[in-house]
Amino acid sequence: MQLVRLGLANVDTTVGAVHSNAGAVVRAAREAAALGAQIVAFPEQTLGGYAQEDLVLWRSFVGAQEQALVQVAAQTADLDVLLAAGLTVLFEERPYSAAALLYRGRVVGVVPKEKLPTYDVFYEARTLSRGIPGLLGSVVIGGQATPFGDLIFRTRLGLVALEVCEDVWSPDGPQRRRAFAGAELVVNLSASPFRVGIHETRRELLATRSFDHQVTLVYANLVGANDGLIFDGGGFVCQNGRVMADLARFQEGVHVVDIDLDRTRRMRSENSTWREDAALAREHVCKVHVVDVEGPGPASIAPRYPRPPHRNFFLPGPEHHVPSRTRFCEELLDALAMGIGSYFEKTRAFKTIGVALSGGRDSLLVLWLARRWIERRFGSTEALTKTEELLRAFFMPSRFSSPETARAAETTALELGVPFVVLPIDDAVASELQAVEKMLQPGETLNAATKQNVQARIRAERMWSWANSAHGLMLQTSNMSEKAVGYTTIGGDMEGALAIIANVPKTVVNYLLDYLLETTGSEAIARTLEKPPSAELAEDQEDERDLMPFPVLDACFALFAGEKMHLDEVELVLVDMFPEFPETQLRAWVSRFGRLFRASIYKWVQTPLSLHVGNLDLDRERALQLPVVQSGEWLESRAPQPA
Repeated sequence: MQLVRLGLANVDTTVGAVHSNAGAVVRAAREAAALGAQIVAFPEQTLGGYAQEDLVLWRSFVGAQEQALVQVAAQTADLDVLLAAGLTVLFEERPYSAAALLYRGRVVGVVPKEKLPTYDVFYEARTLSRGIPGLLGSVVIGGQATPFGDLIFRTRLGLVALEVCEDVWSPDGPQRRRAFAGAELVVNLSASPFRVGIHETRRELLATRSFDHQVTLVYANLVGANDGLIFDGGGFVCQNGRVMADLARFQEGVHVVDIDLDRTRRMRSENSTWREDAALAREHVCKVHVVDVEGPGPASIAPRYPRPPHRNFFLPGPEHHVPSRTRFCEELLDALAMGIGSYFEKTRAFKTIGVALSGGRDSLLVLWLARRWIERRFGSTEALTKTEELLRAFFMPSRFSSPETARAAETTALELGVPFVVLPIDDAVASELQAVEKMLQPGETLNAATKQNVQARIRAERMWSWANSAHGLMLQTSNMSEKAVGYTTIGGDMEGALAIIANVPKTVVNYLLDYLLETTGSEAIARTLEKPPSAELAEDQEDERDLMPFPVLDACFALFAGEKMHLDEVELVLVDMFPEFPETQLRAWVSRFGRLFRASIYKWVQTPLSLHVGNLDLDRERALQLPVVQSGEWLESRAPQPA
C-alpha cells in the first residue's frame, strides 16, 4: 500500500480581491495541513477570481496575482504540503490561465490551461492564450525563474499532473498525454458554473476520465457567485473509474480523502490495453517534461485505507436515495439564493435588499429566495433578526389589484418576517397619464398598453428611489418565459439591479412553489397559487389568456431557442406533446411565439444582470446571442426536409 491523504478546498473568491483570496488560500491550506493532507487542490483562478474577463488585459491585474502567489508561498513555507492553486500568469507577454504547484515556500512549476471554452457562458479564448503540448519555458515569479509548460511533477507521493477545468472535459485533453507519460495522480482545478443537472454529468465524466487514463483524479470546484455565474463547489476523487468521494456542495470547506495510490499502479499493470496504448503514445505524442519536487514527507496524520463504511467489499452499501424532485428543487433554490447573497455581499454597494411584492408567484419566489440566503448565511437563530435588518417588501396596489393578491402579499411578508410597506399608486397613475396626454399630438390617444405600463413604471421608479435612499439592492422579479415574448415593461417590471429568475421558466417557477408548499405548508404560497397568474394591470387580466398556456410557451422556447428548430418543426412536436389542444390552436400559438420572440430581443439587452442556472438563457452576453436588428424572412420558408 501507498496511502496518500488528499485535500480539497472549496473557497469563495471575489474577482480582483487578490490579497483577500490569498488569505483564504492560506487559511484553507493550514486547515488541510492540520488534517494531515499531503497535497491540497484549490479551484481555478483561486487568486484572481473567476471570471476575470477583460481584466486580464491589465498587466497590473496579472502582476497582482503573481504577488498574491508569492504571499501564499511565503505564508505556507512551514507546511510540508503540496499546494495547487489557480491564477493568471504572463508568458512571453501573453496571459494564461494556469495551475501553480507550491511547496515549502517555493513555486515549483506552472502549468497553463490548454482547452479554452468559447461556448455557453465562456469567453476565455477572447483574452487568454492556450497551453501547447510539449511546451517548456519559464516565468519569473517572486524574482525566481519557474518552469512553465507541459509539466508533470516527480514527488514522494508519485508522479503528479496539474490541469485546469475545461482540460478534463475534452477526451483529447492533456490528461491523456500526461498519464501516458507516467502521471498517476491528476489534480484538476475547476471553476465550473452551476447548471441544472450538471452534478450528475460531472460525476459521470470524471469517473470516465479516471478510468480511460487509469489515474487517480482529484477535482476541486469553486464555490460562490460572481456577477451572474453561480459556482456550486463540491469536488470528486475518482480512482481508475471508481468514485471515492463526492463532496458537499454550496458551501465553503476543506475536506480530506485517503486513497491507496498503489491501486492505480496495480490497475495500470493489469490493464493490457492501457499498457499498449501508453507504449504507442510515447512514440507519437509530444514530450511531457518532468520537474522534481523534494517532498512531501509522510502525512502528519496517518491516512487510513479507504474501506466501505458497511465493512464489506462485496456487498452494496446502504442507499441514501434522494428523490429527483427534491434534488432538482433544493439545488436550484440553493443556487439562486447563493446568487443573491454573493452579489449583495461582494459588490459592497448595498445595505438592504428590496422586493416589490405583487401578490403573485414570481415576486413571492424571489422574496422567499432572499430569505433562504439569509438563513443559509447566518443560521436559523439569527435569521429573523437579520431578515428585519436586511430585507424589505413593498406592495404597491392599483385599482386592478385583487383582494386575494393583497392578502397573499401581506401573508408572505408576515410569514417570512420581512418589514412590509403598502403604497397605493392610483393617484400617481392618474397624474402620470394626464401628463402623457399633454405630450400627444392631434389624432394620438393613450392606448391600453400605455395605461398598463404606466403602473409598472411608477412601481419601478419608487423602487429605484427607495434603493437610492436606503442603499438598497432592488431585485428584479420577471421570469424567463414572459421575458422571452416581451410580456414585460421597459422601465417597469424589467427594472432592478439583479434579475433573480430571469432565466427560470414560468413552469419551473410554479414547480418550485408547489414544492415549497409541500415541504413548508406555507399559507402565503397556498394563497398565491389559488389565483391564476396575472399582471393585474387591467380588468380580469390573466397571463395565460394574454399569451398561451405556460407549458406550451416553454416548449416553444426550448425547441426554437434551445434546439434551434424551425417553427414548422416546433409545431410538429407540440401537436404530439399537447393532444388536448386543437392543431389549429397550437399552430396559432407557435406563430405568435415566433413573432413575439423576435420582436422582444431589443428588450432583453436592456434588462439587468441575471443569474445563470441553465444551458439556455436570455442573457445576451451569455448563452443565447442574437442580433437585435434582424428580419424574420428566414422563417417564412418551410423547414428543410430530411433527404
